[in-house]
Amino acid sequence: MLHLSYGHRALQFSFPARTSRGALTEHHAWFLRLYDTRSGTAGWGEAAPLAGLSPDYSPAYEPVVQALCARFNTVGYDDFSAANAPAFVGPGQPALVFALETAVLDLANGGRHQLYANTFGQGSQPLPINGLVWMGDLPFMREQIRQKLAAGYSCLKLKIGSLDFDAELALLAEIRAEAGPAKLMVRVDANGAFAPADAQAKLEALAHYAVHSIEQPIAAGQPQAMAALCRAAPLPVGLDEELIGVLAPAAQEALLDAIRPAYLILKPTLLGGHAATRRWIALAEERGIGWWMTSALESNIGLNAVAQLTAEYNVGSFAQGLGTGQLYHNNVAAPLHIAAGELRYDPTGAWETETGIFGQGNGQ
Repeated sequence: MLHLSYGHRALQFSFPARTSRGALTEHHAWFLRLYDTRSGTAGWGEAAPLAGLSPDYSPAYEPVVQALCARFNTVGYDDFSAANAPAFVGPGQPALVFALETAVLDLANGGRHQLYANTFGQGSQPLPINGLVWMGDLPFMREQIRQKLAAGYSCLKLKIGSLDFDAELALLAEIRAEAGPAKLMVRVDANGAFAPADAQAKLEALAHYAVHSIEQPIAAGQPQAMAALCRAAPLPVGLDEELIGVLAPAAQEALLDAIRPAYLILKPTLLGGHAATRRWIALAEERGIGWWMTSALESNIGLNAVAQLTAEYNVGSFAQGLGTGQLYHNNVAAPLHIAAGELRYDPTGAWETETGIFGQGNGQ
C-alpha cells in the first residue's frame, strides 16, 4: 500500500534576495513523501509556493498539505500514476501537483531521486545554466557579476527594475566593457516593473548593450500592451508571470497566438507540474517560440526535479535558469553541484531527505 506524508523546512536565504516585488529572506518548502509499504521505498516531491506570485500561496499552507495526505491515505492506493496527480489534487494547487507528480515519478524509478532515464539524472551530462545576479545596491551587484564571471559563466541574468534605470544601464555598460556578446550572453528580468508607456524606450536603451532578451517587461494581465511591445521590441521578449494561472489549453493557445513572444520562461511549481510544463513546451515549439526552464526558488528536491525534466529535452548549450541551489544556508543536502556555469548531478551521492526532514520530527 502507498502512504503519503509530509515534512516542512523554512529555507533561509544567505542574503536578502531582491526583485522588483521586494526582498525575500525566508521561503517555506513542504515535502511530500510517498512510501510503498511493500518495498520500503519512498519517492519525494516538493511544494513551495512563492508569496506574491504563486496562486496557491497561503501563510496557512500546512492544512492544505495535511488534507491532501489524509485524502490520499483514505483511498488506500496500491498504485498511483503521475498522470492522475492533477485530477487528484484538483484545480488551484499547482505546487502540490508538481510535488505529487515528482514523488510518484521518484517512487516509480526506485526512490533514487532519478525521475527520468536521461543523461543528467544518470550523471553523464550537465546542464548549462545562467548566473543569476540579484538586485541590490551597485557594489553588491558588481560583486555578484565579478564572482559569476570568475566562476566561468557564459550567460548572466540580471534582475532589474528596482534601481534607477540609468544606474542599471551603467552596470550593463560595465559588463560589456569586460565581455562582449560573443563571450557573454546577458539576459535581464524586469518582473513586470516597467510601465507600458515607457517600456518601449527602456527596451531600446537595453538593446544598445546587446541584451539577449528581457523577461516580463510589463506586469502580467495586459495582453494587448504586451503584444504591441513584442511586435515593436528591439530585443526578444519572454513571458514568465504571464503564464501563471492560464490553465485551459484553448486559453494557452489564445495567449501565445495573441502575444507571440520570443520566449517562454517555464517554472513547473507555478505552472502546475511536469505534464503542464510539457504542454506549454509543445505549444511553444508548434509556434516556433523558444523556451527555457527555471526554478522557482525551490530547495534541492524541487530543483532536481526541474533539472531532470529539462534534461528530457535537447537544450544543447542554451543556458537554463537552474542556479538557485546555493541561495540557502540550510538547503536540503543533495548531490547537485555547479561548476563552470553547469549544473551536475551525481547519482551515487547522498541525499538528506529521510534524516534531515522527517528526522527533525516535522513529518506526519
